[in-house]
Amino acid sequence: MSATPQISRQHADPASTREAVFGMLLRQGEATAGELAEYQSVSVQVMRRHLRSLEDEGFVEASPASEGPGRPSNRWRLTAKGQGHFPDGSDHFALGLLQSLAGSLSSETLQELLNQQALQQAGVYRGQIGEGELQQRLERLVELRRQAGYMAECAQDPDDDQAWVVSEFHCSVMRIAEQFPCVCDQELQLIRHTFPDCQVERVQWRLEKGHSCGFRLIQGRDA
Repeated sequence: MSATPQISRQHADPASTREAVFGMLLRQGEATAGELAEYQSVSVQVMRRHLRSLEDEGFVEASPASEGPGRPSNRWRLTAKGQGHFPDGSDHFALGLLQSLAGSLSSETLQELLNQQALQQAGVYRGQIGEGELQQRLERLVELRRQAGYMAECAQDPDDDQAWVVSEFHCSVMRIAEQFPCVCDQELQLIRHTFPDCQVERVQWRLEKGHSCGFRLIQGRDA
């Protein structure tokens, strides 16, 4: 009598389970694997596999919590990237705001405003990244960018062992950049101000060609 329910619990549709996890964590703030498993009618083992997969992708994170005798249970919550899984309309707001500004300000004034925002954000990034070797700082930047909705990575330049390349394959402001390419100039300035000890140049731009935006950094060389 119990065989059929067990099969259905073990073979729940991964996509529906994934969306259910996002939804429950969004509504409740946090939950254990057991609570999520009961909600979705799957086994705890199956749910843990889903959660580990989502954790590897940066959508969820866990912290241990004591809930009585025995081993502490992990309580899972959405990361900033996980929150970004849900459309919030912010790109529509930002696009409308830029359109309004562009209609009332000169292009020079608009660019100055964007550069000021890049300076401010770079200051925040430098505080979060801290000190250390360039590779370490770049890896921290990539993690911050991922949390902000970018699919980013960094790697050493195969043609120059003193250079590093930061690549962004998904841009959270792509819709805005398509109408206001000056936003991309702000991105370049952001990287330059975040790494003032480096020479920074754009080596790939999605608006021109290719499937990513790329920034090449060389520490201490004409920085």
